[in-house]
This record gives sequence, C-alpha cells and structure tokens, in this order.
Amino acid sequence: MTNDTTQAAGGPSPSRRSLIGWGGAGLALGAAAAGGAVAMTRTGSDADPAGAETGAAVAFHGAHQAGIATPVQDRLHFASFDVKTDDRAAFVQMLKDWTAAARRMTAGHAVGEGAYGGLAEAPPDDTGEALGLRPSRLTLTIGFGPSLFEKYGEKFGLTGQRPEALVDLPPFPGDNLEKTRSDGDLCVQACADDPQVAVHAIRNLARIGFGKVAIRWSQLGFGKTSSTTPDAQTPRNLMGFKDGTRNIAGTEPDRLKKFVWVGEGEGPAWMTGGSYLVARRIRMNIETWDRTSLQEQEDVFGRDKGEGAPVGKAKERDEPFLKAMKPDAHVRLAHPDSNDGVTLLRRGYSFTDGTDGLGRLEAGLFFLAYQRDVRKGFIPVQRSLARSDALNEYIQHVSSAVFAVPPGVLDKDDWWGRALFSKEA
Repeated sequence: MTNDTTQAAGGPSPSRRSLIGWGGAGLALGAAAAGGAVAMTRTGSDADPAGAETGAAVAFHGAHQAGIATPVQDRLHFASFDVKTDDRAAFVQMLKDWTAAARRMTAGHAVGEGAYGGLAEAPPDDTGEALGLRPSRLTLTIGFGPSLFEKYGEKFGLTGQRPEALVDLPPFPGDNLEKTRSDGDLCVQACADDPQVAVHAIRNLARIGFGKVAIRWSQLGFGKTSSTTPDAQTPRNLMGFKDGTRNIAGTEPDRLKKFVWVGEGEGPAWMTGGSYLVARRIRMNIETWDRTSLQEQEDVFGRDKGEGAPVGKAKERDEPFLKAMKPDAHVRLAHPDSNDGVTLLRRGYSFTDGTDGLGRLEAGLFFLAYQRDVRKGFIPVQRSLARSDALNEYIQHVSSAVFAVPPGVLDKDDWWGRALFSKEA
C-alpha cells in the first residue's frame, strides 16, 4: 500500500420535456450538452495546473481520460455496473448520454435541463443535490470489464475487441474476495474535492442508465493515499504511514508513456492512449495494528513513521537501500528494483464503512492502480507481495476488479467508448 512503484442549465423547452422517461430524456441530454460544453472544448493534459485549484473545473476533453494522471482529489465514489440490456443501440445511446452528462457535471453544470423549472409532470433531468456547489475538480473516468466482452461480445458487436491485456486476475494467496463486491461489466470512477459532488455524479449516471445498467457494487473513499503531485505533502494511509512517495507524477510524460498509457499496436486500436485499472478493496486489521510496537510497524513497511525515510536514510525521498530492510518489508518487495522495474500509477483512498458486527472497524484502503499492461504490472507485483509481505498479517484483499480504460473524449462530438463501438455505431 505504500508501494514505492507504484452555466446553469437553461429554461425548460416543452417540446423536449414532453418526452417523459429516459428514452426521451437522453435526447435532451445530447442537445443540452452542446451548449454546456463551451467551457470544456479546450484540450489539456491530465495534469493541467488549473486542475490543482480546489473548486476549479478539470478539462473533460483530452487525449487521455481525466482522473488518471490528474492531481488526486480528496474524495472518491467508485461504482461498478452490470449491463441489463441486450439492445446494442440502447447501450450505445446510454454511453452517449453518460458522456453528455459527464461533460456538464465536470464543468459544474446541471445535467440536461436541470433540477427544477421544467414540467411538473416529468421527473427533473438532474437530482439537484449539487446545486450551488462548485465543480470541485470533479473527474469521471470510465472503464470496461472482461465480462462485458464475455457476455455481450456478439450481441454488442465486440467480438475480437477484448484486449489480450484485459485478463481476469488470478487468485492470490490470502485473498478472501466477496463475489458481490468484485468485478463488473463497466465502472465509473468519480473523484472530487467535495464528496457530495462525487456522489451526485454517480447517482445521475446510474439514473440515466436505469434499465440498461445497474450498480453491482460501489465504494466511497476519503483521504487520498497516494499523490500524482510529488511537490505536495505525501498523504498517509490509515496505518499512519506516508503512502505513494515514489508514485508517478502527472507532470512526468515520459514515465506516463512508459508505464501508464497503452501505445499504438499494443492491442486493439480502441485502447491506444488508454490504460488498465486494477481496483482492490483491502481491509486493514486496525485493532491488531494499533497494538503493534512502533519498531515492528516500521520494520513491516521499511520506512520510519515520522519522516517516511527508508531504513538507514534521513529523508523521505532519499533513495532506499533495499538490503538494509528486512527481507519481507513491504517497500523492499514492492520496489521496482525488486520487480524488474515494474511501476504503477496509484490513486488509492482510505475507507471506513462502520463496523463488522464484532466491534471491529470496517476500514482500509481502496487500492486503484493504472498501468499499460496488467500482466506485466499489477499481477507480478501482487504475486510477490502475497507470497511474503510482512504486511499481510494486518491486511486482507476482499474485493477485486480489472477494467480497460479507453482514451479520452476529444471534443463535443466524441463520446465514451466511441472507438470500441464505431464499427457499427
């Protein structure tokens, strides 16, 4: 977990609002978004400096999806969806409607015609809980799971389009995965500095998708546990240790190209410029950890708890001397030098979900990692960690999923997944 790699909407239009239900509302979304997209037509990198300002809007359009190399926000709402329709045209239209809604929400606008002012007989286009709130650096990032291609490949015209790198994750020693909180046909990662903005985004996408998709499982997160802005203070996880000291920065295009973005010819063309996401819910045995001596805690990680310096060093960012650490220290096993140079970009968040019914805190890390190829990234690193990491005594992986994250939406005429579905769209 401290892996060292690693315009408000316009007034109502009766002719459009007379199309009650989301079949008609989807059409309204597309039309309304054309006006609302003006502020988002510029193309910028994921690490646009403007995105680091709390409350600001992060550019929606770009070569890569925002929410990957973007400066990490404070809050997360992650949702995995199952597809509930065999109608390809309906599913494609939903993706277009989702894109239109995402374009508006990330700019700080209401979905469609807004939460009020329309026909009293029709449900509003927006649920309204984000009215008056700033964009809060909201980013929405979509991914497609292996099961989408397995279950709907022929029905949706996706035969032969599943990337070889989109593999089902193998079982790892110590896993105790909950089936109902793992996997999914597609996912949306909502990150923002205001939790209500993030929740509002997922809620509205789920509402728009009603009848076509349904939420399979979701996770709220707080207190980012890794950073893509190394000039900022390194965040800490719930074990009290700094997390993400050597994480890839959004301002490092060479490292992003090498470790994160899928290159041309590395799989189907629709994934060029995209990435692969691994999501793992990691439960921490907080009560046991809190009764562990400071020395043992530091030995487990291979860093001191105060400064975050590696064993035998004085500063957090000093180059670690791995052989000075215990053989089963987490940092030693996760370091690129111990994994043939493998490096992941991580965007994890802490979570607390009440108690487990036995008086223990249901808490831990929601691990999110992006990479060019899961087979060469997460899988070999996790195999090493699962085999001998001293941290395993205090954690357990209870949820797991992997997704192919396509490249960014280029302009107002583009939409999530267009290249994947373009053959028959």
